[in-house]
Amino acid sequence: MRLGLSLGYWGAGPPPGQGELVALAEDLGFDSVWTAEAYGSDALTPLAWLGSRTTRLRLGTGVVQVSARTPTATAMAALTLDHLSGGRFVLGLGVSGPQVVEGWYGQPYPRPLARTREYVAVLRQAFAREVVRLDGEQYRIPFPGGTGLGKALRPTVHPLRADLPVLLAAEGPKNVALAAEVADGWIPLFYSPHDDAHYRAALAEGFARPGARRTADDFEVACTVPVEVDDDVDAAADRVRPMLALYVGGMGARGVNFHYEVFARMGFEAECARIQELYLSGAKAEAVAAVPLAMVEKVALVGPRAKIADDLAAWEASPVTTMLVSGPPETLRTMAELVG
Repeated sequence: MRLGLSLGYWGAGPPPGQGELVALAEDLGFDSVWTAEAYGSDALTPLAWLGSRTTRLRLGTGVVQVSARTPTATAMAALTLDHLSGGRFVLGLGVSGPQVVEGWYGQPYPRPLARTREYVAVLRQAFAREVVRLDGEQYRIPFPGGTGLGKALRPTVHPLRADLPVLLAAEGPKNVALAAEVADGWIPLFYSPHDDAHYRAALAEGFARPGARRTADDFEVACTVPVEVDDDVDAAADRVRPMLALYVGGMGARGVNFHYEVFARMGFEAECARIQELYLSGAKAEAVAAVPLAMVEKVALVGPRAKIADDLAAWEASPVTTMLVSGPPETLRTMAELVG
């Protein structure tokens, strides 16, 4: 299992010290660095900026939002970054949720799986420097209306790699199976190595489909894992609880919250309902306090160094191939020593 540095997306502005943190990760032997986007900072610009300071780290987006750019615009960015980094770019894609897709991008959200399948098909054509054509339900290239002068084109840039890797972010079983079928990897969120039978089944289903691109042996699973080192387990968990309460309680609407569903499948349905009720009613502190330690420990590494070392065994036995961690320099050093 390899280590990656997860930087996420900005808050109100550029986080201080990220350049130094990326340099440290490279010095410690980390494999990759990953950026994200929501509805503020984008994923590609910081990755290019930070990547210019590195020589070995793979540069991944975790994730670029599908609705933010047309598939050909994303292909151009990927081709460009791959050249600038000497073949180190990894394109992670995700569909986000209806609140962001419709509320921020002004795009329709329904049928995200079909949209993702067509999006990846366009990317593959561009990466192979083929003439891009698609007569899909979500994307039609060239556009059949308008002036009638649209022309099928191929990239002017010669790709550095025709097999530039594409990873899909997915939480539900159908999305996970799609990732195993059409992508080079999967980016889970709130994955638990203790409750992953449904994920393993979904991956197996995708690998077994006709024309599947990869097998379990050459498929990347890049998973974000919160890490909090502290002699007091509850104090460590307290630093993870606000994030879980936000995603379970506030990232989505009642009945349409994919993160809620992930934890409900782990057996925390009653807890999720309580957290969401509190969060959406404005009682955020109470929602945070309602996150049980058991829920935190399903998806995070918390507590003393020795406990974290023991808990790593479950992750190393899981399908996860790249563990994405974040935190201060001492956390990165600890994980580099433990994962080796």
